Amino acid sequence: MTVAIEMGQTTAGAAAAMDLEELLATRLLVQGNSGSGKSHLLRRLLEQSAPWVQQAIIDPEGDFVSLAEHFGHLVIEAEDHTERGLQVAGERARLHRVSTVLNLEGLDAENQMRRAAAFLGGLFDVDRDHWYPMLVVVDEAQLFAPAVAGEVSDEARKLSLGAMTNLMCRGRKRGLAGIIATQRLAKLAKNVAAEASNFLMGRTFLDIDMARAADLLGMERRQAESFRDLERGQFMALGPALSRRPLRLNIGATETQPRNSTPRLMPMPEATLENMRAVILAAPPPDASRPQRRPAPDLLEQLRAAKAAAPEIGPEMIEVPVSAEELAERRERVDRTLRAVLAAPDAGFRAVGVLYQEFVVRCRIEGLGSAVPDLTEFRRMLTRARAGLGAEHAEDDAWQDVSLRASILPDDMQGVFMMIARAAKEGWPCPGDAAIARAYGSHSLRRAQRLLGYMEEQGLIVCQLDGAGRRIVTLVELAWATAPGDPNADDLPAEQVASAASA
Repeated sequence: MTVAIEMGQTTAGAAAAMDLEELLATRLLVQGNSGSGKSHLLRRLLEQSAPWVQQAIIDPEGDFVSLAEHFGHLVIEAEDHTERGLQVAGERARLHRVSTVLNLEGLDAENQMRRAAAFLGGLFDVDRDHWYPMLVVVDEAQLFAPAVAGEVSDEARKLSLGAMTNLMCRGRKRGLAGIIATQRLAKLAKNVAAEASNFLMGRTFLDIDMARAADLLGMERRQAESFRDLERGQFMALGPALSRRPLRLNIGATETQPRNSTPRLMPMPEATLENMRAVILAAPPPDASRPQRRPAPDLLEQLRAAKAAAPEIGPEMIEVPVSAEELAERRERVDRTLRAVLAAPDAGFRAVGVLYQEFVVRCRIEGLGSAVPDLTEFRRMLTRARAGLGAEHAEDDAWQDVSLRASILPDDMQGVFMMIARAAKEGWPCPGDAAIARAYGSHSLRRAQRLLGYMEEQGLIVCQLDGAGRRIVTLVELAWATAPGDPNADDLPAEQVASAASA
């Protein structure tokens, strides 16, 4: 049975249909600049095909969550799940044939790539018995299959690009039909775009994008200018599921609307300048300098639980009997090797497992043998190193208390807490958002602000702003407080940089 999806009308007024079974076998590429109606086209396609085939939507902006109410899609908030959790969710979605929307809104580019790759991997890796037909729609595909490296780590880019390549190159045999949409063809990896056999090309203005669109449609270069003349919602169609020759069509209406609708013009309010001056320049409310705090958790109980579960700090790394001088010399060589690993420009943004592998190799080259720490000890060393702490701090009673408090937090946050604690103990200015994000292994300044908010919610710190907008962080119960620091500063204070280098 042939299933025809009505996409709209041709310019001649005839119905424009898409063969769903042919689409499942040949894949689709949609291109159009912002405002061309690209998302509207995807919505029309998803609505018309929802009764016939399972769907999965990779949604970086949260535009398609409104499909859930009308068509029963399961919305998965990627921010609330780990990569492993999303991989399993992808597997289970295929097993139970549930249509899903993976909402990546609120995540930075790197985490969007990692979580999308994990979810796509789950869809791809299920057993052969569950290779049911499925449309996999990826909006803003240039984010997940970039033509060139961007600001994200190489690891995240390779994971995401590999998942997109699997979808478009090997997905057909597994029942996965990739539908990728992009604003910029020139920014989309060619090996991903080249696997599509159906094309819907919307309005575009850049010469390089028009030239690629014309090539894909088999049009002459002089005809590429016609893409500038397309109206919003108008697309040039070509492919076995659409038309054997380039065909201009108008996309039809949709039942649902995007959550983030396009802003429309509104008349300006009528108000006098003096009234607006009084409203806009009024004194801020008393609590505007700091966020509302949630009730603090039972910190004492958490500390007791962490102390019971935590191993002894600073365990011996060498089991064979050695002299104190040899032990100190080996520890110095291990610390020196760790500093060499962290000296790489991208070390702050690489996964712990990758850093540990390089660390082990370097230790073996140094002839350390059995003195190489295990991964658990390496994580503790890495946390101290990123906070600028040396061996003398590990043996200090006050710092052992700080380490115990840090153990309440997830592993990847502990280094940030230790760095702030060091600045507070020494009376240095509070690190800026960029330095905090770097210590966490992220480029996102918003993520740095969330980290501080999370630590404050856990009752570990208190954040304040002084009259000049500089941030002060105080450690609860220890009475250590940083000096005022600019949240927008790019680097650590000079004292902390020098201390970290010497550590």
